[in-house]
Amino acid sequence: MHEVEAKAILSSNNGMNIYRGCTHGCIYCDSRSHCYQMNHLFEDIEVKSNAVELLEDALKRKRNKCMIGTGAMTDPYLHLDVQLQNTRKCLEVIERYGFGVAIHTKSARILRDLDLLKSINEKSKCVVEMTLTTYDEELCKIIEPNVSTTRERFEVLKTLQENNIKTVVWLSPILPYINDTTENIEGILNYCREAGVYGIICFSMGLTLREGNREYFYKMLDRYFPGLKEKYVQIYGNSYGVTSKNNSELMALFHAFCKEHHIVSDVNAVFSYLHKYEDKQYEQIKFNF
Repeated sequence: MHEVEAKAILSSNNGMNIYRGCTHGCIYCDSRSHCYQMNHLFEDIEVKSNAVELLEDALKRKRNKCMIGTGAMTDPYLHLDVQLQNTRKCLEVIERYGFGVAIHTKSARILRDLDLLKSINEKSKCVVEMTLTTYDEELCKIIEPNVSTTRERFEVLKTLQENNIKTVVWLSPILPYINDTTENIEGILNYCREAGVYGIICFSMGLTLREGNREYFYKMLDRYFPGLKEKYVQIYGNSYGVTSKNNSELMALFHAFCKEHHIVSDVNAVFSYLHKYEDKQYEQIKFNF
């Protein structure tokens, strides 16, 4: 890891990344793409040493409360956060100033901060987003080697449900010829149903490959799925969007399942929910009057 002093912490849509880079080792990670201008080794985590102070200053200045998002580019529960606890410190600031949070992770380490998530949810709104890609546990350990397995993430979702914290699952990416099967999608969807998730984000059954992450992905294909890289090159070339040949069938299965079990599957509706701030204390005051 290495430290930097950042100039700002919140983006124009109130998203933040406390760290840059990742040690989870997911073979498909889009954040490796060169377009994000991460000018250091991906596993050499950049730590924004003044992130907490910047966040507090930003929230002090805001006229209106809103949802603060984190985890879009870098998982806030990296291995080093166990010691640094910068994610917890940022959640403490969010909780203290009465803002909401939408936090995206693949790690069961989020339960360390369950007390803060519950407190934020009591005052305003907390939504936890969890990525699920691979129902088979052994395959999961190859595709996402250094992070909580799918089963462990499912257990986190159930714990959050038990504590009245809404959850959203990212069913993405789905890798052609690896996990683009009916059995895989049904397994993940059944997890979502059992865990009572609010919504599922799925644009299509496939993945994106750009300069930077494409090279790493192909290197991992050569290591774990010999011969598959050549198939990808032959079928997809240098396409940015890599769509499964089973896309239509699997998307129909996805939408039918969500409709049957009252899970929100419209991407725009889920994003709208993630960005909508709720002040539960104010609503309670109005109700009492």
